[in-house]
Amino acid sequence: MKSDDDGARGAGPSVRSTRPRPPGRPRSREADEAILAAALDLLIERGIGWTSIEQIARRAGVTRATVYRRFPNLTELLVRAIEWEYRETDAAAWHWPDIEAMVTDWAEHLSGPRARRLIRRLYGSVDDLPELLSAYHSAHGRPRGQAVRATLEQARAAGSLPSYSDPDVLQQLLSGAALQHLAACPGATSTAEVKAYLLAVLRQAGHRPNPETAENAESAGRAETAESARQPAGRGPAAEGACGA
Repeated sequence: MKSDDDGARGAGPSVRSTRPRPPGRPRSREADEAILAAALDLLIERGIGWTSIEQIARRAGVTRATVYRRFPNLTELLVRAIEWEYRETDAAAWHWPDIEAMVTDWAEHLSGPRARRLIRRLYGSVDDLPELLSAYHSAHGRPRGQAVRATLEQARAAGSLPSYSDPDVLQQLLSGAALQHLAACPGATSTAEVKAYLLAVLRQAGHRPNPETAENAESAGRAETAESARQPAGRGPAAEGACGA
């Protein structure tokens, strides 16, 4: 006579045996992220010329074979690392109400030491590995640029930019100014310094605050004019922000 346990075992296949086994070896998310983080850190610290699969594997605490199972070559790995760095980019967060908010947010980003070094590394590698800068533009630069143009168009419609302003040209002007600041100021810089620099550039393009803040802006403008008159030529806010470049 069979026991109840025997009957249960003979009734059919167990639940475990009905589940399909996934093909291949399971991938570790922790290993993926360790490799991507190591690749990006080495790129920022040493540059593309001193970053290799072997160094990345050592920094991540994995074998070279583990890296190559995930990424076929160094270029693909670095492209994925850049995309991973900006994986939480939210274009909706860049719907700024005005130029003041736009410049404040941009200055906060550009004042971060990690962001400053990474952007310089990417532009410095454009001749050897243009795929890296392209990945940055797709993941972060292009969406931000579109948001900047939209804000500039909004400012022109509100009257804080001249009616003849071209938002595309102004966006490129600001991007060029940002790159100049990154190149001329390799050390640490504050959000306030970057913001003052970008606002000074915009004032040269005819930016004036909205009518609601015109009175305060006029007072600030008089104070700035008086301060400029006491300074040697070329030492206004934009010159200060340029780190003497």
